[in-house]
Amino acid sequence: MNDQTQDDRAFARSTAPVLILVALLAAIHLVRQALDPATDFRLLADLAFVPANVTFAFDRTGVLEAASAAITGGAMERDELAIFVGGGLRWWTPFTYAFLHGSFAHIALNAVWLLAFGSAVCRRFGGLRFNLLLAVAAIFGALAHYLAHPFGLAPVIGASAGISGAMGAAVRFAFAPGAPLGAGFARSRDLLAYRMPAPPLRAVLAERRAITFIAIWFVTNLAFGVYAPLSGGAPIAWEAHIGCFVAGFLLFSLFDPPAALQ
Repeated sequence: MNDQTQDDRAFARSTAPVLILVALLAAIHLVRQALDPATDFRLLADLAFVPANVTFAFDRTGVLEAASAAITGGAMERDELAIFVGGGLRWWTPFTYAFLHGSFAHIALNAVWLLAFGSAVCRRFGGLRFNLLLAVAAIFGALAHYLAHPFGLAPVIGASAGISGAMGAAVRFAFAPGAPLGAGFARSRDLLAYRMPAPPLRAVLAERRAITFIAIWFVTNLAFGVYAPLSGGAPIAWEAHIGCFVAGFLLFSLFDPPAALQ
């Protein structure tokens, strides 16, 4: 006997696009594990975002100087740099980098944040608008990272930047009164709680919960961005995270469904 109500079933289906995305990211990484190292490296070079690959199109001298310094310092091999930087402008990489990950642990960490915040945004936007937001946020993240590191030679990968965009969008409605994280009480499985009219930007910036969350988010990202390289870990593209978060926060209204559709 199925005791689920129609509302409960609708609530469960509302996050299907998020679960599909997590499965897709895991499947892509699983396929990469089956590739030989040379093919996987070529795939990484073709799909990861490398700022210097963009800069090379109009400032070859600057990129070659950065590459020479990296080779001299032992940071990268000459053949690796030739593949990452050469071969023409890879204009698609500011989007495709979000589908690659360094490990299953990397995917699992991103999945936790995607399920936590992406689910709320997906319930409000619907699958199509939700995925469009992630795509646009990922591009803004690549742009932010590029502006900070125009001669960067290391490949940038991971969905965490795009997920930061979903977190930025969630702030615009989740802390409003009666919303999932706001004052008042809303049924935990009530879709209407996720589809209430969003408060104006000035009201969000005056909401203590929202401001506290934003402050903690920025401090945490900056702390991990600085700590990871110092501790010997892989550098974190924290600039991309910030670019995506700001994009999701400021562009929220472009993706938010009209009130009549909520």
